[in-house]
Amino acid sequence: MTAYSIGFGLATLRSSPLSQSRITQALQPTVPPEGPMRIMRAAVTLATGTLLAASLTGQQSAHNKQPVTFKSGQLTLAGVVYKPDGPGPFPTVIWNHGSEKTPGSSRQFDAVADIFVPAGYAVFAASRRGHDASEGAYISDLMDAEEKKVGADGAGRLVVRLLETEQLDDQFAGIAYAKTLPFVDADRMVVAGCSFGGIQSLLAAERGGGLKAAFSISPAALMWGWNPHIRNRLLTAVHGITIPVRLIQPPKDASLEPARVLGVEARKAGKDAFSTKVYSQDSVPEDEQTHCFGGVKGVHNWAGEAVDFFDSVL
Repeated sequence: MTAYSIGFGLATLRSSPLSQSRITQALQPTVPPEGPMRIMRAAVTLATGTLLAASLTGQQSAHNKQPVTFKSGQLTLAGVVYKPDGPGPFPTVIWNHGSEKTPGSSRQFDAVADIFVPAGYAVFAASRRGHDASEGAYISDLMDAEEKKVGADGAGRLVVRLLETEQLDDQFAGIAYAKTLPFVDADRMVVAGCSFGGIQSLLAAERGGGLKAAFSISPAALMWGWNPHIRNRLLTAVHGITIPVRLIQPPKDASLEPARVLGVEARKAGKDAFSTKVYSQDSVPEDEQTHCFGGVKGVHNWAGEAVDFFDSVL
C-alpha cells in the first residue's frame, strides 16, 4: 500500500497487485507502505504544504470575497463567499472541498471563484466540521481512530456514514445559509467539488434540496479499490438523483472506475441527464493528469466545461 500527494481532496488508497502497476504510473509515492488512515494523514500534510506554497505564489482573488460563519446544528462553521459586482441575485455555485484539513489556507477557493465569478456566478465555499476554523471533529482523525480499533473495513464503513450524515448536513447547512444572502438566487443553485467534495456533490444531488445540477470531479477515486462501502453507496445515490450530473476524471486518476461504473449504472437506470467523462491524455498537461487534475494548477482543464454545463441547465 502506498500514499500519494494529491490536489483538492485526499483519501486513502488501497489496491490489488493487479491494479497497483496502473496506479503507480499515475501518482508518485510519498511515504512507505503503512495503514490506510496513517497514509491519509501523511498525504494531507504533504498536499497541504503544496497548496500553501501555491497560495504564496498565486495572485489573491478579489471577487468581493467575504468570510462568513454559520451554524450546523450546535457547531459554528466557517466559509467564504464571492460575488460579481452589483446587487444580483446571481446563480450560485456551492463548492465542496476534499478531505484536506485546511482547504481555506490554499488558493483552492479563490481559484474556483476565478472560474465562476467572471461568468456571472456567486460562489459559496464552506469548510465542513473539523476543517479550517470550523468547529467539530476532523473526519480523518475519526477514520484513523476507527481503523486502530476495528481495522480498515470499519474505517471504510465509518467514512461512508460520516459523509452521508454529518458531513452532508454541514453542506446543506451552508446551502441554507447561502439562500439567505441577498445576492444569491435561491432558485438557481448548483453544486461542485473534487474527491471527498465530489462525493459530497453526488450525495447532495441525491438529497435534492432545490439544487439544479451537480459537477463532480474524481469522486471516491482514491478509495474505490479498497472501500466497497463507498462504491455501493454511490451506486445507490445514482438511482436517487433526479437532477443533471456531470462526473469527470483526469486520465491518470487513481482509479477510473467511478466514471465507468457509475456511468454504466446511470444508463441502466435510464438517467439520461447523468453523464461521465474521462479526459484524454492529449487534452491535459502531463503534470495535471492525476487526481483532481493536480489541484489548483489544473482547474483550467475543466473550468470551461463546468461553466458551460451549469449555463445549459440554468
